[in-house]
Amino acid sequence: MAIRVVVWGENIHDRENETVRKIYPKGMHGAIADALNKDKGIKAATATMDQPEHGLSQKLLDQTDVLTWWGHRNHGGVDDAIVERVAKRVWEGMGLIVLHSGHFSKIFRRLMGTPCSLTWREAGEKERVWTINRQHPIAQGLDPWFVIPETEMYGEPFLIPEPMETVFISWYDGGEVFRSGVTFQRGGGRIFYFSPGHEVYPIYKDRNVGQVLRNAVNWAYNPAKPWKGVEIAPNRPTEKAPEPITEKGPKLHKPGEEGLR
Repeated sequence: MAIRVVVWGENIHDRENETVRKIYPKGMHGAIADALNKDKGIKAATATMDQPEHGLSQKLLDQTDVLTWWGHRNHGGVDDAIVERVAKRVWEGMGLIVLHSGHFSKIFRRLMGTPCSLTWREAGEKERVWTINRQHPIAQGLDPWFVIPETEMYGEPFLIPEPMETVFISWYDGGEVFRSGVTFQRGGGRIFYFSPGHEVYPIYKDRNVGQVLRNAVNWAYNPAKPWKGVEIAPNRPTEKAPEPITEKGPKLHKPGEEGLR
């Protein structure tokens, strides 16, 4: 059975900016989905912010194995209820791939718990992406490094938690470096952040970038059943303790009462 992917796009620059429209006539989300669908084991569809519920209904998310996220101009316009819906699915085991300016998205900051800020510059610089973890599944089929001819610079410090793994580090013409491909685990869900993808350049049509995205989907896919209730803190009554115990001391909670939040 193919891995079910939803490619989420903000779809604002894609519609309103002439340069972006010429590069991505089907939108960036369309180009990303096309790159993913080159893998016969992946079935990628798209959703955009302008759709009802931002295109991310609970029914759709329940049927999604991996979600990719690209946003830039209107991070704040994403409904908080949708953010929590997506976070819950990640905790349950859905994979999440956050792309480029999605570092400032509500969902990425929600799951990281940090500002996720960085330094940046638009100067059409060359980016050399170094594969520093060559044995990682996301790096398979890639050379020790590849070049993106023109891009937006993203530089350190990158205020994220210490990654589970760093797969790629990028160097730019101006001398900056950046942890451009990093992984995390939140609950049952794997997360990969990948920085190349500035919208005024055809980066999502690049052969190496497409390989990274396909590898990332396969890595993030969790075949286990969703970990339902992972966000709940249930009370385990005395009579259900693995070993017999006798209650003693004062208590704050009544039997069966939910934990305080």
